[in-house]
Amino acid sequence: MEISVCWFRRDLRLEDNTALYNALNSDYAVLPIFIFDKDILEELPRNDARVNFIHQQLTQINKELGKYKGSLKIYNSSVDEAWEELIKEFNVKEVYINEDYEPYAMQRDERVEQFLASKNIQLKSFTDQVVFKPKQILKDDGLPYTVYTPYKNKWLKHFELNKPQVLPTPNLENLYSSNFNFPSLSDIGFKPSTIQVEDFNLKQLGNYEQTRDVPHLNGTSYLGPHLRFGTVSVRSIISQLKPSDHVFLSELIWREFFIQILVHFPRVVNENFKSKYNGIVWRNNEDEFSRWCEGKTGYPIVDAGMRQLNETGYMHNRVRMVTASFLCKHLLIDWRWGEAYFAEKLLDYELASNNGNWQWSSGTGCDAAPYFRVFNPTSQTQRFDPDMKYIKKWVPELNELTYTPMVDHKMARERALRTYKTGLESFI
Repeated sequence: MEISVCWFRRDLRLEDNTALYNALNSDYAVLPIFIFDKDILEELPRNDARVNFIHQQLTQINKELGKYKGSLKIYNSSVDEAWEELIKEFNVKEVYINEDYEPYAMQRDERVEQFLASKNIQLKSFTDQVVFKPKQILKDDGLPYTVYTPYKNKWLKHFELNKPQVLPTPNLENLYSSNFNFPSLSDIGFKPSTIQVEDFNLKQLGNYEQTRDVPHLNGTSYLGPHLRFGTVSVRSIISQLKPSDHVFLSELIWREFFIQILVHFPRVVNENFKSKYNGIVWRNNEDEFSRWCEGKTGYPIVDAGMRQLNETGYMHNRVRMVTASFLCKHLLIDWRWGEAYFAEKLLDYELASNNGNWQWSSGTGCDAAPYFRVFNPTSQTQRFDPDMKYIKKWVPELNELTYTPMVDHKMARERALRTYKTGLESFI
């Protein structure tokens, strides 16, 4: 029997899924698959909360498919091994995917496309993770944007002319009839996590502009992990926004801005976007880095943020900026160390946004905060957590008489300015 394959990756939903919708409207019965990629999974802790979340979402999808006599075919192997096995077992004519823009994913998809082409199988890819492809929003001279505001203006102009439509409910009658064995979490080598992904909440958006910087308020959407793993489409989210939600829309555009930076300048994964900062000599004190990771810096707002991250896989966005600035400026520890730690812990980790925001905080990125902008943790606390409701939740032992900062703010700020200035001069 000739079939088409829909390969789920970062699009773990049935509704408004571009690749799935097009596959189900093709001439062939559709086999949905998912690959637990061993090349990625073997690097992760066995109780990784994100793998738990993926497994939960796939369980739900499989349950829904079962109502239409279909099921997910799950592979637990390398991507190459999975495709070799699949092609031997099934007569595949077409493969449908939604594009992924991270370097590993792009290289993987190019490799799979070549393999499928050698078997005379067509790979059909669709835009789904973003509203506009990374190479769709360009400057008038055809070059990519490296400053956010003009990118945002061009994005909004395109959006007014090409508002994406949420797709109709897919016709699941066209599924390949199957009842494949669905692996347990332990079957793929993992165990339950104590950290759970929260449902996203758009009800708070009416006050988003006022509450987004206040850590103790539940003013954020918790949308990040759901966009990361595609349990909801960005089109669907935007279709629910009102004109008054423009600040929240700007955050979604920042996400696409950083994705296009990653695609156009893949070197940013390991390098400063602005090479003039390559001369910075980071202190990279391992003991100080450990204290930052553990939330034991002696600065309550920094410690609260790191403890929230370690315990929940989440950190309030304002506090992310404070903790990142503290690591890079107060401790003079390379932003790549902090970026890697956040990548390990954040439920909503996306390479483009994580990298972009860390380089923004360190001053090395495109459209970044200037190097001489050094967040003062104490004044940030006074502005955004004056009653210390957020801090007291995560640092219950706080006692101002004994809670000693690991570094003096004034000294650290002056040291950072000297170090950055010397680094810039040495590069010239």
